[in-house]
Amino acid sequence: MSQPSPQPSPQPSPLQPAAQLSELTLRAVILGGLITLLFTAANVYLGLKAGLTFATSLPAAVISMAVLRLLPRSSILENNIVQTIASAAGTLSAIIFVLPGLVIIGWWQGFPFWTTAMVCATGGVLGVMFSVPLRRALVTGSTLPYPEGTAAAEVLVVGCADESGSADNRRGLRLLLINSLASAGYALLVAMKFTVAEVGHFFRVGGGVSGFAGGLSFALLGVGHLVGLSVGIAMLIGVAISWIGLVPFFSMGIEGETEALANSVFRNNVRFVGAGTIGVAAVWTLLKILGPIIAGIRSSLLSSSQRARGEAVPLTERDLPFNIVAGTILLMLVPIAALLWSFLDDGVLAGSAGLLISTSLVYLLVAGLVIASVCGYMAGLIGASNSPISGVGILSVLGASLLLVALVGRGDSDEQTQALIAYALFTTAIVFGIATISNDNLQDLKTGQLVGATPWRQQVALIIGVGFGALAIPPVLSLLNTAFGFAGSANAGANALAAPQAALISALAEGVLGGDLDWRLLGGGALIGIVAIVIDSVLGKTGKLRLPPLAVGMGVYLPMALTIPIVIGAVIGHNYDKWARKQADANKALRMGTLMATGMIVGESLFGVLFAGLVALSGNDSPLAVMDADFAGAALWVGVVVFAAAAAMLYRDAARAGSAA
Repeated sequence: MSQPSPQPSPQPSPLQPAAQLSELTLRAVILGGLITLLFTAANVYLGLKAGLTFATSLPAAVISMAVLRLLPRSSILENNIVQTIASAAGTLSAIIFVLPGLVIIGWWQGFPFWTTAMVCATGGVLGVMFSVPLRRALVTGSTLPYPEGTAAAEVLVVGCADESGSADNRRGLRLLLINSLASAGYALLVAMKFTVAEVGHFFRVGGGVSGFAGGLSFALLGVGHLVGLSVGIAMLIGVAISWIGLVPFFSMGIEGETEALANSVFRNNVRFVGAGTIGVAAVWTLLKILGPIIAGIRSSLLSSSQRARGEAVPLTERDLPFNIVAGTILLMLVPIAALLWSFLDDGVLAGSAGLLISTSLVYLLVAGLVIASVCGYMAGLIGASNSPISGVGILSVLGASLLLVALVGRGDSDEQTQALIAYALFTTAIVFGIATISNDNLQDLKTGQLVGATPWRQQVALIIGVGFGALAIPPVLSLLNTAFGFAGSANAGANALAAPQAALISALAEGVLGGDLDWRLLGGGALIGIVAIVIDSVLGKTGKLRLPPLAVGMGVYLPMALTIPIVIGAVIGHNYDKWARKQADANKALRMGTLMATGMIVGESLFGVLFAGLVALSGNDSPLAVMDADFAGAALWVGVVVFAAAAAMLYRDAARAGSAA
């Protein structure tokens, strides 16, 4: 069965691995682990404070090249292992979108180290194992663009080949550096309050409200360039559904300050509609890629049997053997069952422990495989950083909560209902570990494919990264809980961290198990998803642009300030690519555009790491601020002018590099 085919970004030529190139080395593991400690701490803090995390693979690749270049016999494949470990651990930190909910509802007072670490580790390892057969279905046999995976490959290829004397490599490295500096430079101006991070205007529409907001982010502009026009248009349609239709409708007749009301309606109503759209689109996507997934599993089994018989299998096609994958999945059920038992032991649900644990294990296997497939597809479509992973968390907690209602009801007392809510969140946390890792590791495997890495070595590196992340996350969570607390929890201080996703997912569990969730919102979103599926199917028969239903759901669900720059980047990137294909050396011109977009992502990502560390160390939200609130009006206009002028110059520079002889 054919897959939706978003326009693929130009990709670097794969470098075939050579026997003498080092790959999964001890120094790569140590360096990846050290980078993990930094990035995980930064991501946990930023995610709990602002509800955002950043992709760690690109900054890790840059740091790795800077360090390993000083050591003898370093290789592109060894650098790839470092970024694989660091990105797996950094991505696992998204578990903070669920686990703090147990503190917010008052079930936990802190984060028990080994329990928290095992939740992260078991879910993360399952995420790696579930996605091993998906590599053949969604990476090697797919036209999905994988923007961050492609960008990381570009960084590694150019950074590791710049000494070869190639004029194109030197030109590409220069372009990468200039765009990285420009992107980081604008982020620095925002942190100093000279410019703004986004522009927006909110207004009354009849009896309701609406508005416009767009982020001034070079990283998002670069992502848009890489994902292509079909995804950009689909996300724009989702934005229009949200802000032209749903926000005015749900705010009709409600009084309040315009901007606050619009954001409240979007957060409390529209996002649930978006989650319904994502849910239907996810099921449809799974059905469409089921054939390739089965083919990937068969191919994996064939490769394993060939290797067992001593037949030659190319290094770039050697995954972890399927018997090891299946055995590891079954083995992980043992510690998960122990975790669930310890959670229920001596509590009001202990009498139902056997039923709850056995059913939960089946749910974890089924939901985990579905989520791994859907998250891998979403990451391939739009990138791991921008994939609506919290939407997957919403669907996961809904499934877990509904399962509990079917098994034991909503509870005969407040104490039992509270225990059911906590158990739903705990189970969801393990499923979310699967989601976060599968959302990331196919990007890493795409990078590996493009640089000629050995898949099984990368898959081992992903497991190592999960281990580092699982050990790093609990103490960081405990430290932040002690120092600040979370909004809504008993120990919340004056500077309590918002933990927005954890609060939302906790509220959902309480809504289902308390019986007061508004299912009409999810049902309306499901109808939007069905309409998008029908339109996409019709467009597919015409051979014109597609309308990926998941991208429509993302446009409904994600904040407009995040979505609009991706849309703009997709349109500009489409026009750049049209120009590039008319050049004498079209491949070079396309590649320069990809390197430009990659630099935009790298610069802002690196600055994000630095800034998150400064905020955590200083305890100040704006440690670099120079201008005060009186400059805000001027900062808006300065930001728009500087951002637009810089973007125009960067694209012009890329065009010159692409057309240079």
